[in-house]
Amino acid sequence: MELGNNTRISEFLLGFSENPEQQPLIYGLFLSMYLTTVLGNLLIILAIVSDSHLHTPMYFFLSNLSFVDICFTSTTVPKMLVNIQTQSKVITYTDCITQIYFFLLFAELDNFLLAVMAYDRFVAICYPLNYMVIMNPWLCGFLILGSWILSVLHALLQSLMALQLSFCTDLEIPHFFCELNQVVQISCSENFLNDLVMYFAPVLLATGSLTGILYSYSKIVSSIHGMSSAQGKNKAFSTCVSHLSVVSLFYSTGLGVYISSATAHSSHSSAIVSVMYTVVTPMLNPFIYSLRNKDVKRALIRLFGMKL
Repeated sequence: MELGNNTRISEFLLGFSENPEQQPLIYGLFLSMYLTTVLGNLLIILAIVSDSHLHTPMYFFLSNLSFVDICFTSTTVPKMLVNIQTQSKVITYTDCITQIYFFLLFAELDNFLLAVMAYDRFVAICYPLNYMVIMNPWLCGFLILGSWILSVLHALLQSLMALQLSFCTDLEIPHFFCELNQVVQISCSENFLNDLVMYFAPVLLATGSLTGILYSYSKIVSSIHGMSSAQGKNKAFSTCVSHLSVVSLFYSTGLGVYISSATAHSSHSSAIVSVMYTVVTPMLNPFIYSLRNKDVKRALIRLFGMKL
């Protein structure tokens, strides 16, 4: 490994906990959360695919969200588990940049999909008679494709910016994965344009999606308020509860990650907040949608009935 003021490096060192006694506990905790995330989201996908009653735009977007959540968690946790198992903290430079790319890709996809799902609820509640006409397969496919294109472009831009960074002698990332802000903090580079893109592009995209979500729900609240039937109001609101819960969890933990990485002096606290964002949130999403949604619960019962 060559060291200098403009270092071309071959590897980084990752570190979440220096205490060897904590390693088995951390390994068991992350392994259980990862398996729960993959199994839970996979069951949601299988339930939607196997039940023709769930072949609607709302559940099409939900299945995409579950797939993205599996990929999102899989970009970080397996590498951490391997490092703990092999007692190695090394991640190659290429793997680090690749991890940054896919982490940003799936995080941004989560962001866009939540906005698309809010629009879907807006159309379903405000224009129920024209719902299937407006949310036709072509539009649903276009919204998913657009989300992928924007996410790929954003992740590619950030990764190319990360490739411009140079490093000196401090090559230890105090995190359980190659988190972009942590990589920037250990670099020797001082580039205002890089910093501007890395810090403000995610904020811009998240703000745009969140604005769309808030606008959709302002229209939904207005529409529900205008309903004369209490039963109709409850039914309309119940279809939004799960999505609102996921939105609140995603953006609150995401905001926590952004603030902690930008202001916290303790990288350990930043890593803990990142665990909530990257592992806990995708793990809880299937529970939120299955426990609050009768259609998904019925589909899961049918799925297990078929298996039995």
